[in-house]
Amino acid sequence: MLDPHGFVATCNSTHFFVVCEDALWTSTTKYILEGITRANVLALADANGIGTVQTDFALRTVYSADEAFVTGTFGGLMPVTVIDGRTIGSGARGPVTERLQGLYAALLRGET
Repeated sequence: MLDPHGFVATCNSTHFFVVCEDALWTSTTKYILEGITRANVLALADANGIGTVQTDFALRTVYSADEAFVTGTFGGLMPVTVIDGRTIGSGARGPVTERLQGLYAALLRGET
């Protein structure tokens, strides 16, 4: 889902991320609700040496991304491999997504 200026914003009930140039990109908070899972993933990335960028970016960035995933309360952190019929990266869960899934699962185990 795009913001009023055509930049990637968020999905219906999840937040959207891409991995570009070994950094985790997500939209700014201008046109999205700030989510708890989103905030946890950004904090985990920062704490574990994964660079984060919160910026406006276009769909062309998404199409050329190395990886993509969404975050949400019910799904946690789930890889996205195809967008608009275009394969993202290798078409499978990428290493940054896999690492963040493990870190997020460990965070949840520690809080329950």
